Amino acid sequence: MQNFARVINGGNFVTSKFNEKNSSTSPNDEKIKKESSFFPNAVLGKQADQLLSLDLNISKNEQYLKPNSLTNQVSAINLPKKVFNQSKNKNIQQINKKFKDNEIKAQKEEDTKQSFQKNTHKTFKNNVIESLPKKNHNTASSKLNSKKNQFNSKRLDQNKQENGISPNAKTAISKNQLSIKVAFLGGLNEIGKNITLFECKDDMFLLDCGMAFPDGDMPGVDLVIPDFTYIEQNIDKIKGIVLTHGHEDHIGAIPYLLERVNLPIYGTKLTIGLVGAKLKEAGLLRKAKLNVINCKQHIRFGCMRVELIHVNHSIPDSVAVAIHSPAGTLVHTGDFKIDCTPLQDDMIDLCHLAHLGNQGVLALFADSTNAERPGYTMTEQKVIESFQNLFYEAQDRRIIIASFASNISRLQQIIHCAHRYGRKVAYSGRSIISYMAIAAELGFLNIPEGVIIDIDLINRYPKDKVVLLTTGSQGEPMSALTRMAYSDHRKIIVGPDDFIIISANPIPGNEKTIGAVINELLKRGCHVVYESMYDVHVSGHACQEELKLIEGLIKPQYFIPVHGEQKHLRKHAGLAKAMGMPDSRIFIGEIGDLLEINKDYIKKIGSVPAGRVFVDGSGVGDVGNLVLKERKHLAEDGLIVIVAVMESSGNIISGPDILSRGFVFVKESEPLMKEARRKAFGILESHYKRGKRELGAIKMRLNEELSKLFFDKTKRNPMILPVIMEI
Repeated sequence: MQNFARVINGGNFVTSKFNEKNSSTSPNDEKIKKESSFFPNAVLGKQADQLLSLDLNISKNEQYLKPNSLTNQVSAINLPKKVFNQSKNKNIQQINKKFKDNEIKAQKEEDTKQSFQKNTHKTFKNNVIESLPKKNHNTASSKLNSKKNQFNSKRLDQNKQENGISPNAKTAISKNQLSIKVAFLGGLNEIGKNITLFECKDDMFLLDCGMAFPDGDMPGVDLVIPDFTYIEQNIDKIKGIVLTHGHEDHIGAIPYLLERVNLPIYGTKLTIGLVGAKLKEAGLLRKAKLNVINCKQHIRFGCMRVELIHVNHSIPDSVAVAIHSPAGTLVHTGDFKIDCTPLQDDMIDLCHLAHLGNQGVLALFADSTNAERPGYTMTEQKVIESFQNLFYEAQDRRIIIASFASNISRLQQIIHCAHRYGRKVAYSGRSIISYMAIAAELGFLNIPEGVIIDIDLINRYPKDKVVLLTTGSQGEPMSALTRMAYSDHRKIIVGPDDFIIISANPIPGNEKTIGAVINELLKRGCHVVYESMYDVHVSGHACQEELKLIEGLIKPQYFIPVHGEQKHLRKHAGLAKAMGMPDSRIFIGEIGDLLEINKDYIKKIGSVPAGRVFVDGSGVGDVGNLVLKERKHLAEDGLIVIVAVMESSGNIISGPDILSRGFVFVKESEPLMKEARRKAFGILESHYKRGKRELGAIKMRLNEELSKLFFDKTKRNPMILPVIMEI
């Protein structure tokens, strides 16, 4: 037996089924479930008792060992197999008996301990009371209860101090349920412009600060950012900004906010890197307070702690957040999906989300962008397979790929694919150059040496040896791909030798613009591949089954769908209802809503200043709804300008002249222009003859009469601008 012990000393003792006939374990033995057993330096024989303190898999009629390892080592010293089996059976019997005896002994000791504590407490209480006169029995009981209450109160105060709340303040709070308030400043009933403010007691923080792209009803507008009025009103309470990831709809408005208020910014490494580049461009980097935070780290904002949780998205380093507060824990998913085979990062941390759910979550704020799509979002690996096939198909042509500049993991795979096929890669577009440089510097890109070339050198290589990564996947008017389509690019001319892949889905509202770009490229003979033809794009947002899985893991008391238009929010709320969430615990908000949440209720308690601010060139906020209305009027019906010069006596020196812009072509509408001129001359003459020389009244009359004339003749209503000068 000692020889056998020496043989396996220092060996591996791992799980493997042992033959039932060699096991002496009784069928009545309790089944103990453990996932694996690894016993380094295990010693049998004399020291068999030591194994009782280790994790050993014992189940009904089964013993888990690794016979191959043991057999090989036994044969090395020529130990007979029969001796080996006898030794093995004997030790297993000893282990089972010892294990069972110890288990019974431990249970008896636990029962005895509990019984002793119970009897001791009861005996002590009875002896104290019986030793006193009967009239003092009630007094003794009261004293005991008082001591017990003091102990519980002291323990409660300790817990409060651990949560950052003073014991005295908590006494008042316990009477009125402590709440956490949420102000929605963006991201509801729209795509983009995500920004939310959380408040508990007198502490606040912001989650994200994004921008949105203008739609067709905003002619001339470059960007749309949130209204920061409520933030400026509460700047003394706001402790900082937490960012979930580096997309423009979550970080794009930060430079405009920091021009007004300077707040600390917290985020993961890549997110902070991208924000730093934006602030440097805006000249704000020196005064910015940027803080890199890793997943599972906590940020303290007064009585609140914000924890970052890793999720999958179309950009690396994306996170959800758990907000721990005295009112309860809130979870905000940010933008996410569940990808079991991501190209970069790890899989979403479902274990930690489930752990939070088991601890208790007061409310869940969940991404609703893909709430209308059934099933699951495809893995990014599917796109790589498509790219490999398309690269093979485009062997004799130049490949141009338009994608989101922030989709770093996809661009990484495109570069690897180009390297595999012996192609060089060039960048076109300011945003894609910036993103790739930051990602490479921070270690999120691994680019083979010699693959990247400058776009100025692209014409020195054969077309079948080049890949061009470009912006313009949404048909943006000034993007590189759009300028190529309309022959407005200074360095790239596209034609029949180009194989163009648009690796993105149109953002709602951009379908027409990207469709126009595709049509122009096709007219020039290009071969164009887009999402509806091949799997060249997968979403970064969770579909219905993933949304249900997250809600099932987190098990929130209340549910608030965010990030999406009204149809997305309603559909997501329907999914929650189908999983058993009552209507009374689902809240669908609007921008400007102030929400109060506690363990007793969830309700809207008011509204805060919120809305849209338009950025046009260097102007921020100087374009309002009235200006947009006038721009749309000009775009739809054109402009008529009436110019006249008059003496103070009333004589018309010059004019009235009629100028048309965007209304009619003057040479082809001369009769209409002459009639309008006669009408204007008569109005001016009649006013001055009657002594009514107020310019405002004259202009109003010109506007009314000529508008009626033009509508009667053309059924159009141009903007009319009278210009009258007196000398």
